Amino acid sequence: MKKVIYLLACAAITIASCTNSEKQTEETATTTAPVEETTSAAPEANANEVVITLNAGDDMKFDLSEIKVKEGQTVKLTLTHTGKMAKTAMGHNFVLLAQGISLADFASKAMAAQSTEYIPAGAEKDIVAHTKLVGGGESDTIEFTAPAKGTYEFLCSFPGHSALMKGNFIVE
Repeated sequence: MKKVIYLLACAAITIASCTNSEKQTEETATTTAPVEETTSAAPEANANEVVITLNAGDDMKFDLSEIKVKEGQTVKLTLTHTGKMAKTAMGHNFVLLAQGISLADFASKAMAAQSTEYIPAGAEKDIVAHTKLVGGGESDTIEFTAPAKGTYEFLCSFPGHSALMKGNFIVE
């Protein structure tokens, strides 16, 4: 008889706690709804801005091979080195080339530009934007205006990386 009473008491406690949890869940859902409305309105205010995160690791690969933006948009691009190696051994950067600039020619010139983090001196007209060189665990954020419509190439200009670390930057 004591076992039956004990089991009934346990069952009553379990049912009561489940019912209480459901009420708390309903109350939580009600209080979070206005927050969602506020957050969804925010992107409309920044329709002329795009935020891009580009990751690169010790495997010499960007996680994106194509990036699409709209002409004139403000681009906020963050390059994150997800690996562990130092920038002297496995540094990465993001270099967006101007239209008509040969990726192979630029990469060749960049190899000799160690003192300027593999951005050749005098190449300003060949580059739309670039990050600094980052090592494992580091990141760099740049902001620039998307150029005229067209397809542009981007690369990592660290020696030997451009063969694998490149992609298309498409402006619509």
